[in-house]
Amino acid sequence: MTSEQPPTAKRVPHERVHHGDTVVDEYFWLQDKEDPDTVPYLEAENAFTTAATAHLEPLRETLFGEIKSRTKETDLSVPTRKGGYWYYTRTEEGKQYGIHCRVPAADGRMAPPEIGDGAALPGEEVLLDGNELAGDSEFFALGTFDLSVDGQLLAYSTDFSGDERFTLRVKDLRTGEVRPDVIEDAFYGSAWSADGSTLFYVTVDEAWRPYRVWRHTLGTPASEDVIVHEEPDERFWVGVELTRSERFLLVDINSKLTSEVLVIPADAPDTPPRPIAPRRQGVEYSVEHHGHRFLILHNDGAEDFALSYTSVDNPGDWTTLIEHQPGTRLLQVDAFSGHLVVSLRRDGLTGVRVVPLHGAAPYDIAFPEPLYSVGPEANLEYDTTSFRLHYVSMVTPDSVYDCNLDSGELTLRKQKPVLGGFDPARYEQHREWAIADDGTRVPISIVARAGTPRDGSAPAVLYGYGSYESSMDPWFSIPRLSLLDRGVVFAIAHIRGGGEMGRRWYDEGKLLAKKHTFTDFIACAEHMVKAGWSAPERVVARGGSAGGLLMGAVANLAPASFGGIVAQVPFVDALNTILDPSLPLTVTEWEEWGNPLEDPEVYAYMKSYTPYENVAAVPYPPILAVTSLNDTRVLYHEPAKWVARLRVASPGSEVLLKTEMGAGHGGPSGRYDAWREEAFIAAWVLDKVGKA
Repeated sequence: MTSEQPPTAKRVPHERVHHGDTVVDEYFWLQDKEDPDTVPYLEAENAFTTAATAHLEPLRETLFGEIKSRTKETDLSVPTRKGGYWYYTRTEEGKQYGIHCRVPAADGRMAPPEIGDGAALPGEEVLLDGNELAGDSEFFALGTFDLSVDGQLLAYSTDFSGDERFTLRVKDLRTGEVRPDVIEDAFYGSAWSADGSTLFYVTVDEAWRPYRVWRHTLGTPASEDVIVHEEPDERFWVGVELTRSERFLLVDINSKLTSEVLVIPADAPDTPPRPIAPRRQGVEYSVEHHGHRFLILHNDGAEDFALSYTSVDNPGDWTTLIEHQPGTRLLQVDAFSGHLVVSLRRDGLTGVRVVPLHGAAPYDIAFPEPLYSVGPEANLEYDTTSFRLHYVSMVTPDSVYDCNLDSGELTLRKQKPVLGGFDPARYEQHREWAIADDGTRVPISIVARAGTPRDGSAPAVLYGYGSYESSMDPWFSIPRLSLLDRGVVFAIAHIRGGGEMGRRWYDEGKLLAKKHTFTDFIACAEHMVKAGWSAPERVVARGGSAGGLLMGAVANLAPASFGGIVAQVPFVDALNTILDPSLPLTVTEWEEWGNPLEDPEVYAYMKSYTPYENVAAVPYPPILAVTSLNDTRVLYHEPAKWVARLRVASPGSEVLLKTEMGAGHGGPSGRYDAWREEAFIAAWVLDKVGKA
């Protein structure tokens, strides 16, 4: 720490009364972005963080240089076939954003063109250049990128602030001109009618909930657009998509527990949508079109999901195609003319099963490493015998394979290049198991430099999330190499609340079982120490968003178990947020956390674990909180309030707040800016574990 004093937030008592419980929130005022003191306070916090970390500037530059030098800056994705073209994205050295392109496909050629050194391919047509669109904007994000069925029109949307409200436009690829159709405040997702005359899109309500699907006829004003579906139940959100077969438009309606899918013929876009199956509380299902039937992946009487089908012409009863198998969580089905491909997870690992439809036996694709993550890539064509998948481990860079669905043969199309003499043999990965308080075995994925001593001397970063059934499957990271090469062990705690071990794993870490998420993480930290990987003062915990809630909770529960905590866009004021239905996404979250507004048991339970409510006058490990002013998912005021309260309760603890003043939930948008952000965090981590 420097001798400079941190800024002091003004304290304005604000009373909250629920279920007979009165709570005073002295930093409630920070919720008002228009308060004249809010932005200056955040800027003062940024200035303090800059001063407190000034000594790390040389290390940050070194780390940024290492990331940059290991990254092939001019590079090209593996082209994906659709119709008469191969589509791909490439990057150029010195440019922040991707360039979206295509080249004509030779008739009958199913293998993608050679991508060479990553430069533009012969005959390239640039569809969108993110760098040109971004211009001088500090933030830029592309939302929708959606080609019409004939490949002649491109719907795309842009966001220049990070608030995830996009402007949707249409580019005519025959002329290169952007059409006059402009739709403001669109959300993610769109779908074209079969003839390209009609575009479907989504908008959000005041609470940022995607709730309306619209139909726009090209060449008409947006004011004449028609609402196809408006979802009145505030627990549900909507989306829209075109099936791979390009025969149907699907309106997807989901809450945390319940689903409904409406269908519209793609060649008759004015047809009123009809449900494939009406919603039933607690039943989740998704739909894929396949010939004369709709395939339905569902959990009706099937905790880990089963696959059924119903008639396209008269959707009704479901006929089982793949039975429910407890412990094998079915995640997704991709339908092709002659095969089905099922993505699944079992024993804490992902997998891919191929189901031939012409007599051959189903088979699982085998992979050589004991620890990995695999799943589908873009597979745009329906009539194909080739399935593209993505494979990665903690020591194997991201790899793209094409699988011959008839033979199961895998062809490596590309492995992400890692420059600077990277050798995977210099690293080792392990799957270990912690024992939670209730005896549950919790998997941990670990990667370290080969030969790392198991005597407790190494520092470690323990990463966790544990919410929404989202799985933190093993991944490869170029920035992580800078930590590993300095002797830092990196581990992922696959805690309950995530989906790593199936649906029950999720159910045991939500609602009134949420504390399992936190105690599982602490058990993983304790295992890292018992197994000799590290020592408490050298373990840095890291998580973001709902994983930031995890960080705040474990800081309160077990501050002595960590030598530092990195909380990114952290959901640390969860109780106050979930009590306020006017805030973005609150009502849709009640099925994840419970409804403390109506249920006193939920209120008491949430109050017992939410980080802001449980800050105590105890020594905390050093904490770095990172947030964004325009975040619409976890509002900036949550970490700002948390940091202010920590400072008062524990004045001797090192607590830093860094706010991106022009970004959203994902932080900086450009790749170089993102690398600098990662270098900032990595330098702080290395400083806390004595490796700076």
